[in-house]
Amino acid sequence: MAGFLVSRNVNGTQRALQQAIRKYERPNLLKAVWQLANTFIPYLILCILMYLSYKAGFPYWITICLGIVASGLLVRIFIFFHDCAHQSFFASRKANTFLGYICGVLTFTPYEEWRKSHGWHHNSFGNLDRRGQGDVWTLTAEEYRTASKPKRFWYRLFRNPFVLLCLGPAYLFLVSYRYPHKGSKRRQSNSVLVTNVAIAIIILVASLTIGFKAYALIQFPVIFFAGVIGVWLFYIQHQFEGVYWSRHDQWDPIKASLYGSSYYKLPKAIQWFTGNIGLHHIHHLRARIPNYNLQRAYDDTKAFLDVEPLTIRKSIACLQLKLWDEKVQKLVGFKSAYA
Repeated sequence: MAGFLVSRNVNGTQRALQQAIRKYERPNLLKAVWQLANTFIPYLILCILMYLSYKAGFPYWITICLGIVASGLLVRIFIFFHDCAHQSFFASRKANTFLGYICGVLTFTPYEEWRKSHGWHHNSFGNLDRRGQGDVWTLTAEEYRTASKPKRFWYRLFRNPFVLLCLGPAYLFLVSYRYPHKGSKRRQSNSVLVTNVAIAIIILVASLTIGFKAYALIQFPVIFFAGVIGVWLFYIQHQFEGVYWSRHDQWDPIKASLYGSSYYKLPKAIQWFTGNIGLHHIHHLRARIPNYNLQRAYDDTKAFLDVEPLTIRKSIACLQLKLWDEKVQKLVGFKSAYA
């Protein structure tokens, strides 16, 4: 079972853990600038190589392969965007906002709109009574059993791995993020408008220089593969065996951080591309820790907690988990809902 192996009733240990990693919340300008350099420059070079490959008439699969590597860098850029939303990448709020908008344009994600939704996620993840915004649609077994046939159909369709990890990311980044959502205020709506206008300008300039077809054949595979990776990471961070969920009157934010977020142990190269976001339990415990400090913060927690990591092989099986069964307090498959 993935998760923490220590007793969940050690408030003193939890407080000591928070204190131990608090120091890692301090942003480091040199680390931040170095991350920007070692990510944005290779990303730009790969985009140029994709264009040259297409222009030279090489087989399109070569462009696709270059695009897969570029998509990994775009995921890393999204992690910078994510840190900016938490005001953790730089010490300056203005610098975080500026970089957040730049990264938002590159990832097709409106900064302020996403920041609000993600803030809700941090305040409600693992809370059964506050589902529905900034999370993966999750029903309880009882809700599924008593739902109408159309709702069960749409839920099963949504939870289908192809829809969730292929069609879903394309819709999310290309369509859903193009308009303000219910409850958005002027600040969030303006961020959607600014992002859309910036994307439109890029498309216009690209169409007048390299041609729209070349732009589309370069941009789409990059944003598509990055979207698939990003949605998978978000899914596995809170949908795994042993995850914590609770009703609002019993919901504990510390327990939700420690037991409702996975430690996704990835190979070092993939961990680099994903900006240490696999250390998600640490991130939720102290959201102001920038990605470049997460590994050191995790290393400090070994004195307090014993962690069983979630591996890539184990994570694939988590796609079978569809519903939260309140009776047994765990995620189950559709068949178990009627057991």
